[in-house]
Amino acid sequence: MKLSKKTKTLLCVAIVLILLGSALAGLFNTGVGATKVTRISFDGGHGRLSGLLYMPKDASADNPKPTVIVTHGYLNSAEMQDANAIELSRRGFVVLALDQYDHGHSALDHSVYSDTSFFGVWLPFWANSMNDAVQYMYDQPYVLKDENGNGLIGVTGHSMGGFSSTLALAFDEMQAAESGVRKVACGLSEGSDFMYTSFVGVDAATADALGGGRTMGKVCAQYDEFFFNDPTVEGGTVRHKDYVSTPDGMTFLQQSAPAQANTWYDTADGGRRIIYEPAQTHPWNHFSATTTAYAISFYQTAFAEYASMLKDIAPASQVWQWKEGFECVALVGFIMLIVVLAGILIELPFFKLAKTGELAVAKAPQGGKRIATWLILIVAILLPAIFFTPLMDGGAGSPGVMVLFYAGIVAAVGGFAALCLAIAKKQGKGAIIGGVCLTVSGALLALIAKLPMYQDYAVWTAPGVNSIAYWTIGCALMSLTILSAVYVCMKRGEGASFENYGVSFKPTAIIAGLCTALVTIVIAYAVLWLMDALFKADFRIWTFAFKTFDASIIPAILRYLPTFLLFYIISTAGITVNTNTERLQGGKGYLLAILLNAGGPILWLAVQYITLFSKGVAAQPGSALSGIVLVAMVPTLSIAAIISRNLYKKTGNIWTPAFLNAILMTTMTIANTMVAFK
Repeated sequence: MKLSKKTKTLLCVAIVLILLGSALAGLFNTGVGATKVTRISFDGGHGRLSGLLYMPKDASADNPKPTVIVTHGYLNSAEMQDANAIELSRRGFVVLALDQYDHGHSALDHSVYSDTSFFGVWLPFWANSMNDAVQYMYDQPYVLKDENGNGLIGVTGHSMGGFSSTLALAFDEMQAAESGVRKVACGLSEGSDFMYTSFVGVDAATADALGGGRTMGKVCAQYDEFFFNDPTVEGGTVRHKDYVSTPDGMTFLQQSAPAQANTWYDTADGGRRIIYEPAQTHPWNHFSATTTAYAISFYQTAFAEYASMLKDIAPASQVWQWKEGFECVALVGFIMLIVVLAGILIELPFFKLAKTGELAVAKAPQGGKRIATWLILIVAILLPAIFFTPLMDGGAGSPGVMVLFYAGIVAAVGGFAALCLAIAKKQGKGAIIGGVCLTVSGALLALIAKLPMYQDYAVWTAPGVNSIAYWTIGCALMSLTILSAVYVCMKRGEGASFENYGVSFKPTAIIAGLCTALVTIVIAYAVLWLMDALFKADFRIWTFAFKTFDASIIPAILRYLPTFLLFYIISTAGITVNTNTERLQGGKGYLLAILLNAGGPILWLAVQYITLFSKGVAAQPGSALSGIVLVAMVPTLSIAAIISRNLYKKTGNIWTPAFLNAILMTTMTIANTMVAFK
């Protein structure tokens, strides 16, 4: 097969972007050569722990260094602490960026923790992760101890990682009462208070009593979606905060009146404490030069006695942004590579069976039909936003979701009436199929509105994905119902058929499309693994990332795959029929495809956070985790839209892009979240 000049150019550009982006990301990950970064794995006592070890070039058993263990929050992985890891290590600290149990490359021993309830899979990972990592790091010869054998180790974590760090500080004081040795010298939590540590007995007062004269701090964002709430204020947590004026904040700082943020306070036990209050949201903490400067300043203060062992680099001097920027460059190359690879494969023997012929470009609707078409498209874009909160936070049977139940019943009844009419008047196969589709889609929409789904954590082992899956299935069935209704009422009369939606029932096209998607993703992920091995770089921007994973999560990927496959089949059919018109060729078609997939989430996020920052209370003050999760859905759905439009135009049908998007995005999602019972 001879590649066209355009294909060769795009392939070369993709490879260059990946190699250049990964190599430069790797360079800045080492602090421009100041450290060596390796992935390590060890027995943590409750399972296998893994992480990225940042070793300054001059650190060794003969020259041990103060050490900081940094870790991520719920549903994330070690790479979320890149900023802290890079900046602290380039200043001379040994840093371990830790994957907590059941996140990233770590796994909890579920033969010990076999409880399959939500709390059974949620509590054990963060309660033990940081404390177990402290035990391991304390025994390493390159970790500095004082003359009494006390460890010069700091612990920092974001969100759930902050809870794990808080418990590690408390556990260490309890253990020191027996051993006489403190392994943890100081700790800084980010985006966490005492809400959940109180479940295991460590509330603000207990943490204060177990301070042991340590240097401790908290980063408490003013717009944190979860924590730092005033106990006298009700009505949701997504609102403005001032933690230093709350009872827990004052207890932490040992003050009897509202304290000052960003100010050091001496404590009765001889320690020092501080609360930082950046004007940020919860996930903003780990993607912020301001918060990173706080962490640098905190540890420079906490380990001031050992300043001669460290490099005097000002907190504002940071390079981690370059690492993130170049990984984004590699991400662009990765997506380009996937599209180009799929395009090359479908020109090869067997794989070319995925092509069913070029789709005829439809005439653009005129007059009243044009207005009606755009009104329907606007509704289709808005519905995922309108029902986001009910589906994500309310769940089956909630008042908002019950609207979908009644809408589904109406659609099913209308579809059945259309079916009966088509049969009675012998309107042909298309009318009959349209009636069947509308009846089935409406009935299924009504069913899922009532049916609790994804609630057995022994089966659905990625708890953070379950609400996303429910919203996804709801969006898929809303889209299918709209597509079916529009076909029955409008498209059938225009002579539209399944081909206009890119739906081909040729078994060879379906099988070849699946094989094309699988081979494309295997090759692309092989490139990802190679970049990780060579440069310890993945392909990401903020919380959206394609990263390596252990084979142990493949069963979870396979369980969630049918849900997301259904969505991408329907999504790709909708993009096909709505963008394959005379007026929507080129960039306009891609823009509409993105809006059809991601327009709803973009709108929801805009309303939520514009309201939060302008009024101090979000539009949906009860949507904390769901709103944060939605941020990563915007690039996910936008990229999927681009892939769908590009590949349906090349293959003439929906199967290759639908399979590719489903496998790619399901793998990416599961690799970036908590997976229990691996």
